[in-house]
Amino acid sequence: MTTTYLLDGRCEISNNAAERRAKTYVTGRKNFLFHDTADGATASAIVLSLIETAKANNLNIYHYLYTLLLYMPDYKNEPAGIKQLLPWSDFIKERCTGIIDIEKVRPEERGNLNI
Repeated sequence: MTTTYLLDGRCEISNNAAERRAKTYVTGRKNFLFHDTADGATASAIVLSLIETAKANNLNIYHYLYTLLLYMPDYKNEPAGIKQLLPWSDFIKERCTGIIDIEKVRPEERGNLNI
């Protein structure tokens, strides 16, 4: 039996937080009809990871995914652009926190990342 959490105060006593995060996936699992291939399962894991990371950073999930899909195609090969799109960056925090009117941000008016 390991007692690492007794040696390091930063360690959690239980894994309840991780289990609560996995619950959203387990609840929707019956509805995932596209999991008949490895690619479908990989796509699902990526999207659910993005959603859970947005939740952990207190972001508006819909707006975070919208912003990623809006900017990612232009900056997918630029490390500085990817850093701007991480959920803890200032660029994302100012655009994806709270309730935001998505109608004001159109693809043709998106501008550039400040890299």
